[in-house]
Amino acid sequence: MIKVPGFLLRRLYVKGSLRNTDEGFELKLRNSLGSGYANGLLPLKIDGEELPAESSSFSVDDKKLGFTEVSKDNPASLAMNRDATISVAGRTLPEGPHKVTIGFVVVGLGDLSFDVTDNIA
Repeated sequence: MIKVPGFLLRRLYVKGSLRNTDEGFELKLRNSLGSGYANGLLPLKIDGEELPAESSSFSVDDKKLGFTEVSKDNPASLAMNRDATISVAGRTLPEGPHKVTIGFVVVGLGDLSFDVTDNIA
């Protein structure tokens, strides 16, 4: 299996996109690496704490998928140069820096993950 280095995957993250919302918090990904899709989304981690997958969703355009809904039959896709929003309901983050770990399952590549540190504005 091909291993994709973390520094490449970090390019997916839109710096400065971590923000609180009325429902919780969100962040954005922008695919500049090449069109692809995930057969699974791994639970998001904030500052090392794994968040329940049931509270997280992945949205592109008007298509919103809960992390637990993503599967081989219902993949989360991200076309080249498109934005995706990852939202977490039921939790807001205090101001300041936070380490976010994002992971997904890609056919032919297996589990991929990366982390970034960003500030809540």
